Amino acid sequence: MTKKIATREAYGKALAELGMNNSRVVVLDADLSKSTKTADFAKVCPDRFFNMGVAEQNMIGTAAGLACAGKIPFASTFAVFAAGRAFDQIRNSVAYTKLNVKIAATHAGITVGEDGGSHQAIEDIALMRSLPNMVVFVPADEAETSGAVRAAANIDGPVYIRLGRTGVPPVHGENFNFRPGKAEVVREGLDATVIAAGIMVSVALEAASALSGEGIETRVISMHTVKPLDVEAVVTAARETGALVTAEEHSILGGLGGAVSEVVCENFPVPVKRVGLQDTFGESGAPDELMKKFGLTSIAIMDAVKEVIKRKE
Repeated sequence: MTKKIATREAYGKALAELGMNNSRVVVLDADLSKSTKTADFAKVCPDRFFNMGVAEQNMIGTAAGLACAGKIPFASTFAVFAAGRAFDQIRNSVAYTKLNVKIAATHAGITVGEDGGSHQAIEDIALMRSLPNMVVFVPADEAETSGAVRAAANIDGPVYIRLGRTGVPPVHGENFNFRPGKAEVVREGLDATVIAAGIMVSVALEAASALSGEGIETRVISMHTVKPLDVEAVVTAARETGALVTAEEHSILGGLGGAVSEVVCENFPVPVKRVGLQDTFGESGAPDELMKKFGLTSIAIMDAVKEVIKRKE
């Protein structure tokens, strides 16, 4: 069985490697370094690691100051605190000024699990993609996470990286080349397309495999960059397959589903079905149970694919 690795774990490993090779990289954490895995960086670059305490807004302000001094700061905490509690600081001190700050937010979505709805960020993509100058990465596995961290360090400006708590299976091989703003077709098909991000990419691949057994060949796209969205990939999928499903561990409002719908509406209208949280908060429970309860499953994707195929006919 293929080993599952959480994207937060992949982040910690990639960040430590980046720090050892780039002396400009500094890391800030809001007293959660064991959970966000920035502790990996602290072990190898202790003089460039700063525990800011439970002060997320202060952390972002400090990161902005470090960026002004020529550093490349990575600021980490849980997504619900990064995107929510520190939104004003991100908006005015980072995005508005286009400072070179990287916000790597872990524990996004309902797979945070037992911590419940108060700690499950289901609106962070919507918040971050609404900000001018902000790049938004939602990696699906270890390879995409490692690539996103390296790409973020090379981008001159704000970047938000959305990471998860629970383990995810690999989607890509070792030779995967992460290209910011360029979606990856991870399975071919011409009957419909599933555009997914984060943990839902592997779920979409499960659905596509099962659908193939029913004679339905489904294209699966990993949209690891939600902003800037790969418009060409979306329009090509719409033209070639005629029906789209989006899948994300996020509200269907304002996230990947909203972004894809905007592109399709303006460029090449086709049936679209959004799989995600249906305008609701999460709740306490085991990650797998929550995924089932809120319809973030391969069965839900299969049903959505069949629905859009019927609509295009």
